[in-house]
Amino acid sequence: MLLLQFSTSHYCRKARLALGYKQVSYQVENLTPGLHALKLKPLTGGLTTLPVLMPQLEGQPVAIADSTQIFHFLEGYCPDPPLVPVDACERSQAWLLEDWLDESLGIASRFVYYQFRSREGKSLDASLMSQMVIQVVKRQYRINSASVELAEKRLETGLEALRLRWQDQPFLVGDRLSVADIAAAALLSPLARIPSYRDSYPWLFDRLIDVHQQCNEPLPPGFESKI
Repeated sequence: MLLLQFSTSHYCRKARLALGYKQVSYQVENLTPGLHALKLKPLTGGLTTLPVLMPQLEGQPVAIADSTQIFHFLEGYCPDPPLVPVDACERSQAWLLEDWLDESLGIASRFVYYQFRSREGKSLDASLMSQMVIQVVKRQYRINSASVELAEKRLETGLEALRLRWQDQPFLVGDRLSVADIAAAALLSPLARIPSYRDSYPWLFDRLIDVHQQCNEPLPPGFESKI
């Protein structure tokens, strides 16, 4: 299998965690932002977002776009170990949390992270190329002081909700890893580079480390001080 990705994307990390948890062998191809659309459009029917998984297997789709759809594909292709609970109620909860993380906290963490990288976190990589990419991302997603303030409030509320489920137990739903844990571990991972979040939510990063280890995925930048 081949995973088309941006190497720094937390949504692409989400797909890698799922592949690692399923122990599915795959390779990655890192695409260049902007130019990536030329490769993706013929494969996805016009979609230009990553990740995209290419199973490269007879009888399987040519390409699967979107990290959630990759979850669904992997669950059908390789049922064991499962990504969703057996219990119908818990399964519904897991998918609901995955969707909420995808559409809310994942976006909020992107806004907060890129604002940080363009300001006090600029020293993490002050190269011209890095700062150009950051500014392109900020323009693309309309990341500004007002939108970042809303993102910070969304994260504050969301992380408190996660704390009630996750601080004192290893899994968000049920008694084993699920799509909810994987989504949280990937989509909140950029916050590890922001000192205020590392200091305020130590339990969160302990959980994120656990999930990465269970999925045999290297830890993202920012976790060095936790291990």
